[in-house]
Amino acid sequence: MRRHLYLIAGFASIALGTIGAFLPLLPTVPFMILAAFCFARSSPRLEAKLLNHPHFGDHIRRWREKGAISRRGKKAALIAFAFSAIMALIFSPFPWCLIPLAAAAIGGTWIWTRPEG
Repeated sequence: MRRHLYLIAGFASIALGTIGAFLPLLPTVPFMILAAFCFARSSPRLEAKLLNHPHFGDHIRRWREKGAISRRGKKAALIAFAFSAIMALIFSPFPWCLIPLAAAAIGGTWIWTRPEG
């Protein structure tokens, strides 16, 4: 039963990561890392597919080995955070616009402090 739940969570993570490739507010690579985690506990074949993926494989291995995020990944995340914060300032009323600003500041700081591998 637990294996099936991990399998479902892995596919849901891939779906969210795919959507995130087109939406600036939703990250892609963290969902692929989560999918690899779930597949490691449910389907070694699907985990191997993600680890051998030409785009996501290096990111997943770097995260697993060192908790590292590439400099390019950090810059992309910070740009997405900045874009989201600007959109919140433009379209959200005060004080609700402060929530995305705080999330961007906290999340951006955490991402920037990760090693680069």
